[in-house]
Amino acid sequence: MTVIQNYLPAQDVLQADHITILSINDLPGYSPYNPDDSASALMALDVAFTQAEQELRHLHNAYEAGRAKLIAAAWARHNAVQRAKQQVIAQYGADSNEVQAIGLKKKSDRKRPARRNGVPS
Repeated sequence: MTVIQNYLPAQDVLQADHITILSINDLPGYSPYNPDDSASALMALDVAFTQAEQELRHLHNAYEAGRAKLIAAAWARHNAVQRAKQQVIAQYGADSNEVQAIGLKKKSDRKRPARRNGVPS
C-alpha cells in the first residue's frame, strides 16, 4: 500500500481499479479471508467513490458560478467608481479640494516635466 495518501490517484489508476472491481464482482467463487475485500464491500466503495466524485463536480460548478458572480460584481463596482470620479472632476473641476478628497491629485499638484539638456549623459 502507498504510504502517502493525501492526493488523488491518477485517472488511469482509478479506471483500472473500477474495472478490477467489476471483474471481481463477476468471479463465481470469490470469497476473501478479509470481509473488507469482498465483492459487495468493493462495490460499496466504488459507489461511494462515484458519489464523492459527483459531489465534487457539483461543488466545483457552484464555485465557478460564485466566482463568475464575484468577478461581475467587482467590475460593475469598479466601473461605477470610475464614472463617479469623472463626475466629481466634471462637477467640481480638476483643481478642486473635492477631487483631492476622493483620492485623486489636484491638477495644480501635478509636477510639470523637467526640461532636458541637449547634452547626452
